[in-house]
This record gives sequence, C-alpha cells and structure tokens, in this order.
Amino acid sequence: MPASSSKAGRNLPAAIGVGVGLGALVICVLLFAPTAWVAVVAVAIAVATWEVTKRLRQGGISVPFVPLLIGGQAIVWLTWPYGVRGAFTAFGVTVVVCMIWRLLSQGLDRRPENYTRDIAITVLVAAWLPLFASFGTLLVFAEHGGGRVLCLMIGVVCSDVGGYAAGVLFGKHPMVPAISPKKSWEGFVGSLVVGTIGGILTVTFILDAAPWIGAVLGIVLVLSSTLGDLVESQIKRDLGIKDMGTLLPGHGGIMDRLDSALPSAVATWLVLGALL
Repeated sequence: MPASSSKAGRNLPAAIGVGVGLGALVICVLLFAPTAWVAVVAVAIAVATWEVTKRLRQGGISVPFVPLLIGGQAIVWLTWPYGVRGAFTAFGVTVVVCMIWRLLSQGLDRRPENYTRDIAITVLVAAWLPLFASFGTLLVFAEHGGGRVLCLMIGVVCSDVGGYAAGVLFGKHPMVPAISPKKSWEGFVGSLVVGTIGGILTVTFILDAAPWIGAVLGIVLVLSSTLGDLVESQIKRDLGIKDMGTLLPGHGGIMDRLDSALPSAVATWLVLGALL
C-alpha cells in the first residue's frame, strides 16, 4: 500500500483536497445561483452514467448508453418546469426507448442474447442514477431549497466522516465483511453520532426548523448513505472491480462519490417534505 494511503485504504491528502473542492463548488452554487444546481447534477449524472455503463460493458452486460445518457438528462432537467411529473414521465419514456434500443441492437434477424438480464440492469441504472438524482434537484425548488440541498450534502458528509474516523480509530468488528471488509460496527456508530449531530445543526440553523426534525433526518441519512455505499460495493464485487472510475483522486470515480448521495436525495426529499 502506498505511504500516502490511510488505514481505511484512501489516499487521504488527495481525498481531502478533492472533497474540499467539491464542497466549495456546491456551497457557491447554492448560495449564489441555486437553480444552477440542476446543471451541476446533470453533469455529474452524465459522467456517472458513462462510468457505470462502461464498467457494465466490460463485465459483459450490454446496456444502451446513448438512450440512458439522453434520457437521464431529460429526467434531471424536466424537474425544473414540471417537478415530479416531469422526472417520472421522462423515466418511463427512457425505459421504453432502452427496451426498444436493446431489442434492435443486434439486428431484427437475430434473437438478442441476455435481453431480460440487460434490460433489468438498464432499468436499475436509470432509477439508481438519474431518477434518484432528480430528487436532489427537486429539493432546490422547494422553500429554502438551497438550504435543503445543503442539509442533504452536509448530512452525507457527516455520515462518511464519522464512519471513517470511528472505523480507523476503533474499528474491530466487521459489519459486512463479504461486501465491504473495511466497514465496521464501530464506524457505523460513529456515523450515527456525527450524522445525527450534523442533521440537528443543519436543520436548526439553516432551515430554522425544530431540532427533532434534524435528528430524524440525520439518522435517516446515515441509514441511506450506508446502504447506498453497500449497494455500490456489492455491484462492484459482482463486476470484480475496485472503483467505478478514476476521475477523482482519492475517491475513485464520480459514481464512487454519488453512491451514498443518490438514495439520500430520495430520503431527504421524503423526510423534509413530510415534516416541514
């Protein structure tokens, strides 16, 4: 292992530098041009779609990149004028186009191989990436939208930092060794502590809402972040890879940073929508 790598397997200086840079970008966009958040999400999803489809194809799984890319952009961008209806309409159209695209990809004179498997995985990708991400863009159009997105992003970071620190310092009992050997129950407790505190502080001071709402959000975000990370880890194990990409030093690819944030966007939209 390189000398710059931490006990948890990260190049810590590079990871911190990239994390700070991405955090500064998010804060600047949300403070000065909140609607530009849609563009940030759209670009991130486009890159993540390329990373995931490339890895799947390397694993022998044929997913239609072009309709996933274009459809994914439609899912994200149509939240701007049409909200939830726009996102789910674009998702439905994307799935139909992908089904036809895959059917025709090998020619009408041949029966496509592994069609059911490939389409099932294609629908998974369409939901996992752009549809989940659309809940992150929906947040910004609600009251105090920029603040809601900040609560989401800070909550995910708090869960990650708390779990990383507690895991490195105290981790002895593996949580799910068959999927993610470095995750420990001590790290999960650290995520719960830091994530809950982060949720209380952000909701109280950014949204001016009751602390108990922040506590609920913090706990839910820890659960969604942890499960999101485990889901991507399992998919990478199925494909026999370590990272989805190499674009972000110390982190892997864009998708390796979005794995926790995507399901957490759905969770944040639901919790804040129900309690605020």
